[in-house]
Amino acid sequence: MFAVTVTQTDPDNPLAGLTLGEHPEPKVPDGWTTVTVKATALNHHDLWTLKGVGIRQDRLPIVLGCDASGLDEDGNEVIVHSVIGSGADETLDPKRTLLSEFHDGTFAERVVVPRRNLVPKPAALSFEQAACLPTAWLTAYRMLFDKAGLQPGATVLVQGAGGGVATALIALGRAGGYRMWATSRDAAKRERALELGADQVFETGARLPERVDAVMETVGQATWDHSLKSLRPGGRIVVSGATSGAVPPADLNRVFFLQLSVVGSTMGTRDQLRRLAVFMEQTGVRPVIDRTMPLTEARDGFAAMNDGDLFGKVVFQV
Repeated sequence: MFAVTVTQTDPDNPLAGLTLGEHPEPKVPDGWTTVTVKATALNHHDLWTLKGVGIRQDRLPIVLGCDASGLDEDGNEVIVHSVIGSGADETLDPKRTLLSEFHDGTFAERVVVPRRNLVPKPAALSFEQAACLPTAWLTAYRMLFDKAGLQPGATVLVQGAGGGVATALIALGRAGGYRMWATSRDAAKRERALELGADQVFETGARLPERVDAVMETVGQATWDHSLKSLRPGGRIVVSGATSGAVPPADLNRVFFLQLSVVGSTMGTRDQLRRLAVFMEQTGVRPVIDRTMPLTEARDGFAAMNDGDLFGKVVFQV
């Protein structure tokens, strides 16, 4: 079958190890099943894997990709939850892993996953839209509706308006009844954030009209100080990643004096993925897709992500 794999890692030239071509058909363990992939979405996780982050060298070559929608063995339309683990919340399993870390991922014609990892795809969502949900949109859903502790009408600041998680936060937060603010260094991305549903947009690091109830932090080092200064007393920062570098140590005096809280968030559970799909079907919210292309042209999508030239998701059609 055709697949996109990582055959070597290089932190300085990640695309050097990106390989497109034939790959052996996956073997199906007991309790697992095969999904025929119709669409799959690119994440920073895939780029980090090419850089050697979070992947053991003895696992190479391995098929990249965490997200997928497609058809199960009975022809049902499904979304693949990419966290392989056990327990009521598989994301908290110490032995959990994502597709493409220990098991082959979704950038292929077929992927093998545990049967419990399949979620029905709502008919109202296309395969391309559904493929965006399992990582970026599910992460945003958990950040907003599980970790932030907000009431409707709360003001939420999203740092970095162009990424997959950030665009999901803006759209989901607007649909959930929050007042959404966003930052970006790029004027065009600020304008697109307004079109997406942000109430106000600001240049990165700009002084805000007032302090916010919560900050959604996916950027890290470049925005961390601004995130702390933007919170009202008792506010909360929800952190799910750091694309610009590790989050610096917190200003403990500020945190203590203003009673701020910093909460880490991971991808959501399979049940949360199911609820997210229903929420999107009912509200009409749809993923922001920057570009759609055949899986055979995946190198172009990786290059765009590596250059930061995106607003929303890159989706590959299989």
